Amino acid sequence: MERQGNGPPDDIPIVLAREGHHGPVIHAANRTARLSGINPGSRVVDMRAICPELQVEYADPAGDRAALDRLVIWARRWCPWTVRDGDNGLILDTTGADHLLGGEAVMLVEMETQLSLLGLSAQLAIAPTWGAAWALARFGPVRSICGPDEMGFKLGALPVTGLRLDDDTVLLLRRLGLKTIGAVMDVPRLSLTRRFVKAGLTSNPLLRLDQALGKLAEPVASVDAKARFRVQSRLAEPIFDPTPYLPELCENLCEALKQAGQGCRRLHLMVYRTDGDVSHVDVATSATTRDPNHLHGLFRDKVERINPGFGFDLITLEAGGVEDMQVVQNRLDGGSDDDLHLTRLVDRLSAKFGARTVTRPILRESHVPERAETQVAALVKLADVPAPVAKDRPIRLFDHPEEVRVLYAVPEGPPAQFIWRRQTHRVARYAGPERIAPEWWHDRPGTRLRDYFKVEDQAGRRIWLYREGLHEDGRGGDPRWFVHGCFA
Repeated sequence: MERQGNGPPDDIPIVLAREGHHGPVIHAANRTARLSGINPGSRVVDMRAICPELQVEYADPAGDRAALDRLVIWARRWCPWTVRDGDNGLILDTTGADHLLGGEAVMLVEMETQLSLLGLSAQLAIAPTWGAAWALARFGPVRSICGPDEMGFKLGALPVTGLRLDDDTVLLLRRLGLKTIGAVMDVPRLSLTRRFVKAGLTSNPLLRLDQALGKLAEPVASVDAKARFRVQSRLAEPIFDPTPYLPELCENLCEALKQAGQGCRRLHLMVYRTDGDVSHVDVATSATTRDPNHLHGLFRDKVERINPGFGFDLITLEAGGVEDMQVVQNRLDGGSDDDLHLTRLVDRLSAKFGARTVTRPILRESHVPERAETQVAALVKLADVPAPVAKDRPIRLFDHPEEVRVLYAVPEGPPAQFIWRRQTHRVARYAGPERIAPEWWHDRPGTRLRDYFKVEDQAGRRIWLYREGLHEDGRGGDPRWFVHGCFA
């Protein structure tokens, strides 16, 4: 079913599980599972006893929230104010927008159709308040529409769960005989105030009822969509080479970025061919920039990769990886030495030879010195995480430790004399040892530990020396000595 993009059959009880305090618990269930008596929040092992044919898949709450956040922006096609409602809902402020689609009923059908094309089933409702729409969508009739004068009547028949209260408060109200929202409305307001005066919003039925009836404001704080920076050039007749138009496109795009105080790390050049096909070329930078000359230069060796076909009549240039950018003054006259930026050299080399050919070293967590550094692509943006601090390390670390021949060994310290690179070194003074044990999750069984010493020979050279292994440690023969680096 996953390979073909089909959903599971409706007659199979399926649930999504998440980790709980005492094992996996039900996160969500389909209709068949709910009809079998399986409720969210119950333990999976208990529900299997009720329904042996139950199928369990693990939920991805973080992925669901990210998808719902994208759906919030996607829903802007119907109105400008949208927001995510919990983990499984959307709230749209459609005030003044329904007449564009022919009325509220037609708009609900359009929403349900478009969501179904995405593979999503939806429960829709329209009401004057957030709380009323939430309750009618989940507990009211299909595609319910509630007017300002109908809220008390239509909400009264709904269960008390429609007030968006927590489970403990719902259980308490049911024990008091208040099973519907209408029953809560009939209770004297003073009685509810005395009983829930210190309760929070999700535990206070009076506040939730006021929100649903419009007596307490609950505005829609819409999420701002990220601005898209795109410029285009429409041509009077098809052409085969976009190079003459690139300088102007880069100038216009960088001017728009400058007006917004933004910069970009990627550019997407697309040409729309006359046969309906689209060809594109992407470039990236190692740092945020909005210099049109620099960005235009990155396309110098890549435009030839575009397949023009029978020609194209539309060229678009879009900025990606848009970030805030501040103007940095590094000269007294107010200018900047742009020609001295290392990032521009990295961008040109990466554009010419490929993003993987230009790398830079970064620190990583490891006690073993040769593993405390790794290489990553120069264009990769690194997270702002503090790098591990390595103390008392040489300024020059050899790629491969060089073995030395010991002439006079000291049992608990460095050798008195050793031969390295055909020269005899006599240890005048030393500091250490610093013991580094093998990393059991990386090293093979039998790997020996190291004792590092900082030594200074008779000529004043400071060397980082280590002994691999100990006498009679059961992991090999006699210890071996290596030089791993040199100090200043």
